[in-house]
Amino acid sequence: MSRRTRRFGHTHLLAEDAIGLEARAEHDDHLSLKLWLRLLACSTQVEIEVRNRLRAQFGISLARFDYLAQLHRHADGLRMSTLSRYLMVTGGNVTALTDELAREGMVLREDDADDRRSYRLRMTPAGRKAFERIARAHEQWVIELFGGLETTHKQSLYELLGRLRVQLAENQEAPA
Repeated sequence: MSRRTRRFGHTHLLAEDAIGLEARAEHDDHLSLKLWLRLLACSTQVEIEVRNRLRAQFGISLARFDYLAQLHRHADGLRMSTLSRYLMVTGGNVTALTDELAREGMVLREDDADDRRSYRLRMTPAGRKAFERIARAHEQWVIELFGGLETTHKQSLYELLGRLRVQLAENQEAPA
């Protein structure tokens, strides 16, 4: 284990090839930079694990799961443009996924009563049933991945990240 790996608290428990994004940080880098790299490394690790499990156990991509999760939360359906904003992807990506999921009987395109130029997307009963089965497994995976943290630590981390989100949103709204 190298001296460099020991500098970042707990990363000494990781193999040299597993430190990933945090390897970019130096001991004397600003704490905010090290925090950013650690957040990114953790997020990436969780995402990779969930992506691999979704593919292996259910044969679906994380993009499909996220798409279906948004429709599941909105039983009245969503306009394609709204779904695109929620997923932070282009309309073309949503259209391609919609085409695939509609062919598979998971979602329906319906004319939007408020805007005849738009479609409202809804889950079919079969789509809802399939998604709920996958979502139960997904939830258990996330619980497992965070299982090594005490409840109080998870709550503290959740609250601190919430503060960070608010602060970041305020910075975005501030005039340049």
